[in-house]
Amino acid sequence: MQSPKRAVVFAYHNVGVRCLRVLLARGAELGLEISLVVTHQDNPEENIWFDSVAAVAAEHGIPCIMPENPAAAEVAAAVREARPDFIFSFYYRHMLPLELLALAPLGAYNLHGSLLPKYRGRVPINWAVLKGERETGATLHEMAAKPDAGAILGQTSVPILPDDTAGQVFDKVTVASEQTLWAVLPGLLAGTAPRRPNDLALGSYYGGRKPEDGRIDWTQTAQQVYNLVRAVAPPYPGAFTDQGGSRFVIARARLAPDLPPVSNLQRGLQVSDNTLLGICGDGRAIVIQSLLQGNREVSPAEFASLVHP
Repeated sequence: MQSPKRAVVFAYHNVGVRCLRVLLARGAELGLEISLVVTHQDNPEENIWFDSVAAVAAEHGIPCIMPENPAAAEVAAAVREARPDFIFSFYYRHMLPLELLALAPLGAYNLHGSLLPKYRGRVPINWAVLKGERETGATLHEMAAKPDAGAILGQTSVPILPDDTAGQVFDKVTVASEQTLWAVLPGLLAGTAPRRPNDLALGSYYGGRKPEDGRIDWTQTAQQVYNLVRAVAPPYPGAFTDQGGSRFVIARARLAPDLPPVSNLQRGLQVSDNTLLGICGDGRAIVIQSLLQGNREVSPAEFASLVHP
């Protein structure tokens, strides 16, 4: 009987959890065992709204380490001891050094949350929503020296509906990630999975985003402002504006295409007919359904009293 192939899995977040479970389920049928899981310590300053890879590893009795730096010598030693045929990376937050990838003779593969070569780099789902894309998806690809640059083994697309937030799109991409890995895994283990070039000239690369990038520029069009609100809505830090000496976060809003231009109102947050509006650079508005000051909901009347006492 042929001995099972072995995998080391670098993973985090919901995509990491679901793809790890796919390997455990589908891999068991196909002769794959996971000899080591590498994940991150949760950051106490971060909103941890997602599931735990470490908990899944513990549930299945898989050795698990949480190094700060995957390039550290002890990580390479642990991976070498695990004797992987494959290395997988599922939403692990660091680039893996080539010396580490070389420890897997049958290849190293990453699951990326976009339709490569579009939106290579960091937080691709947030960027796709911000840029007004109508679809995105999940891509399984070979890992290379450049991020998200290796040959593509499989992709699954998902729609981005006009009012979807990044969190809602992330849930769809998580399912697309499962589907992509599930479909590709048999051919990958058999050595027959087709590969197609990842033509970087046809794509785009984006860097990480900081909470400060959620600051609203009210000179932009209503569509642009609305895309920002959707792209960073909770569980992300949220789109914010400073007005009347206070900071306000727009947690939920809607675009109002049927609302006539409101050129008589100044740009920014305004109250009209007991409705909170965000007046934008094209004279159009977004209707604000949830406005926060700190963690507290602010009503239209309360906002008016705070800003115009």
